[in-house]
Amino acid sequence: MQQQEAIEDIVVVGAGLAGLATALGLHRRGVRSLVLESSPGLRTSGFAFTAWQNAFRALDALGVGDKIRKQHPQAQALRVMSSSTGEVAQELDLTVQPKRGGCNEIRCVRRDLLVQALEEELPRGTIRYSSRIVSIEEDGNLKVLQLADGSELRAKVLIGCDGINSVVAKWLGLAEPTHSGRMAARGLARFPDGHGFEPKFLQFNGRGFRSGMRPCNDTDIYWFFSWTPTENDKAIVEGGTKLKRFVLANLAALKVPAKALAVIEASDDVFAVPLRFRPPLSLIAASISKGGVCVAGDALHPMTPDLGQGACAALEDSVVLARCLGKAMLCEGGTGGTEEHRRVDAGLREYAAARRWRSVQLIAAAYVVGFMQQSNNAVVSFLRDKVLSGFLARTLLKMSDYDCGTL
Repeated sequence: MQQQEAIEDIVVVGAGLAGLATALGLHRRGVRSLVLESSPGLRTSGFAFTAWQNAFRALDALGVGDKIRKQHPQAQALRVMSSSTGEVAQELDLTVQPKRGGCNEIRCVRRDLLVQALEEELPRGTIRYSSRIVSIEEDGNLKVLQLADGSELRAKVLIGCDGINSVVAKWLGLAEPTHSGRMAARGLARFPDGHGFEPKFLQFNGRGFRSGMRPCNDTDIYWFFSWTPTENDKAIVEGGTKLKRFVLANLAALKVPAKALAVIEASDDVFAVPLRFRPPLSLIAASISKGGVCVAGDALHPMTPDLGQGACAALEDSVVLARCLGKAMLCEGGTGGTEEHRRVDAGLREYAAARRWRSVQLIAAAYVVGFMQQSNNAVVSFLRDKVLSGFLARTLLKMSDYDCGTL
């Protein structure tokens, strides 16, 4: 027998970075939300990500920036290695002052630590685990959510932060993510006695792949390796020892230092995923919000990881969304009925307008940068090493010099 639940003001789907950050932003604004998470516990997969200046502006707005800073040291430089010589082709100072003022801030952040920090700031009971949405229906201005366990939930506002395979994005009619034709392997190496690396990011490009290493702290190093797979790679992408051997063989061909290869060797858990993105032009006229429903994070702008901006942009989304929706929910004029629905719809349209072009820009730039960095074409490789390495590195800084504002 179906169980009907009470009406919720705001339901956030997904307890990843975007979902938790959105819920926390709303909480800071004094607005309650319910987060539905399909897994039985807090999801901490993904190892780590590069948190640029724009991410820390968002984390500061959410009130957790300093906590994350204490756990992750500032990166001092980005070293881009030549694919032909194995030598440093470009070293970019990551501490230079951005145009918006202040110090440039770039850290490799362990995803599990950030997810835990966000969850700890939320009121008890905000997250409901083992709650997977299977369908969305409408009942007037309410959204009726059918859950996998047979229960039903009604919401005035529905926010999809449910990732690249978003049920909410599909309901809104957003274009399906496209396969880039590339794969990415990722891992985290732990050195209890210290890894001995400087606080500098390493990047290796060319010969058909792109790889990088990012120290998270004194003991942990996150690494990634992206390539264009062939039919022979099917067994490799399953992960484990075969995947590690594949990555090591390709990096060794670039004369990568033995110390860097040892990082791959020390990684216990390694996995590979296909790289997908939402066609950027499809977002120009897409319904990012409609009738009290919107999307954020990877549900809105899945992109290839070549700018290191996917998680950062999700945090931006969360602050902007909490600000726009919080203003609408707390506005004088009464709660419930047509007037509240009108305010909420206007707030979500404001959010969509603010995030549409930023999303288009990031997705497109990530794709182009990925092509330039990973190409095995002789002319592109020469230009990348001799001319474009500095331009590509500066592009990363430029795209991160963005301020999402406060709550």
